[in-house]
Amino acid sequence: MPGPNPVVLVIEDDPPMRRFLRTSLRSQGFQVYEADTGNRGIIEAGLRRPEVVVLDLGLPDRDGVEVVKALREWTLLPIIVLSARSTEEHKIEALDAGADDYLTKPFGIGELLARIRVALRRSAGVTVNVPDEGGGGGGLRIDLLRRTVAVGEREIRLTPTEYRLLAALARHAGKVLTHRQLLLEVWGPSHVEDCHYLRIYMSQLRQKLETDPAKPEYLITESGVGYRLKV
Repeated sequence: MPGPNPVVLVIEDDPPMRRFLRTSLRSQGFQVYEADTGNRGIIEAGLRRPEVVVLDLGLPDRDGVEVVKALREWTLLPIIVLSARSTEEHKIEALDAGADDYLTKPFGIGELLARIRVALRRSAGVTVNVPDEGGGGGGLRIDLLRRTVAVGEREIRLTPTEYRLLAALARHAGKVLTHRQLLLEVWGPSHVEDCHYLRIYMSQLRQKLETDPAKPEYLITESGVGYRLKV
């Protein structure tokens, strides 16, 4: 499944800066979504499911540090701050609030791109291999960096939502993730009660990944609690 190009959400109120970031990031193969206020940025983060947020602190409706805190209530996606605030106190405040990186304006686009790549590598983690236990499937391999999934020698094509669900389980392989945790991670805070989403997409994943979807080897249901990726 070659995965889609990484998605970046730019939260920036200055139109020329947004245009510069949009052009620069798209030229490097990123999908770019934009928001010009903090509140809109929080909404877009839930809708667009970006892999990285690039955030200005000086937003018109609320301070960027508040946006970081609001995002951290439901997601661990990498947040890179771009700001004209250059004092050590401002940097510490943003990082303590949950930002992953801080770049002072003016900045070089090459440095920003490098920091985005680092953030993506960190969030991707390692390749997850789940051995086959006699089912004849050949084992499950999830490469979070290359965004590929294979069963044995067969590459599996997943939809973006299927991939996000599997990646969430893979990042916590062996750990039970509750229904709420998965709904927050994959669909955002407006869907935490929509457990039918999980049932539908988990069924689709099992059809694609399991030798016998009725007796799953990899995607295990913890009754009444959630799901885990068996390792």
